[in-house]
Amino acid sequence: MTNLKPSAGRLLIAEPFLGDPNFERSVVLMCEHDERGSFGLVLNQTTDFALKDVWDATPYSDIPIYVGGPVQQNSLHFVHRIGHHIRHSIEIKKGLFWSGDFDQVIDMLNLGTIQEEDILFFAGYSGWSGGQLERELSENAWIVTEVEPNFLFDTPANQLWREILKRMGGEYKVKANYPIDPRLN
Repeated sequence: MTNLKPSAGRLLIAEPFLGDPNFERSVVLMCEHDERGSFGLVLNQTTDFALKDVWDATPYSDIPIYVGGPVQQNSLHFVHRIGHHIRHSIEIKKGLFWSGDFDQVIDMLNLGTIQEEDILFFAGYSGWSGGQLERELSENAWIVTEVEPNFLFDTPANQLWREILKRMGGEYKVKANYPIDPRLN
């Protein structure tokens, strides 16, 4: 599992002592990766905002918005497990979709044909220029892994980083329990 290369549908798991506050203990879902660069969404950084705070067309008050990354935080993105029921969705892994017709999503939410647990919304995104992510990987800043899409949707965001590492076992299970600041241990 540790020799995986980044690609759409795989996860970047931040090493415990990454040192970048934008990505501390982050789990990043890779949506695109090629020689020109990479695009991903941080799955486990919460905000104080809900969908109703940024989009008036939905009465839903409790659908959270996550910080997708430090780039263009005024943009809204989403991933889902609805499949091609949402027009223009991009399948990034079997059972995991990115983007699609946003107006249709809002209509489906209002009609109750999408459940909150089937879709995640993000403000901003994580981006790397061509070769940048590979450099970070060579510096051991990230662990590349895979998990089933349902695990991403069914695991609470504040437990995601730790639970993925625990599932990976071995040295990763040990890393899951590293304190954020070892001086306070």
